[in-house]
Amino acid sequence: MENCTGTVPIHLKMTLTTKEAAEYSNIGINKIDSMLRSPNCPFVLFVGTKKLVKRKEFEQFISEKLVI
Repeated sequence: MENCTGTVPIHLKMTLTTKEAAEYSNIGINKIDSMLRSPNCPFVLFVGTKKLVKRKEFEQFISEKLVI
């Protein structure tokens, strides 16, 4: 069996870093970070002190918005 050490494509990841989410959505890192800090953000996942973006919820949030 081969040792697979390749990276997972962004569109297959369950969670994204703010940098990956910015790349994926073409929204700036600072804007995504401010959205993650807002109360009741539907797509934030805290892993200790690290904030990750839940990709599917993020996609749904963006698709429902007209202005961010």
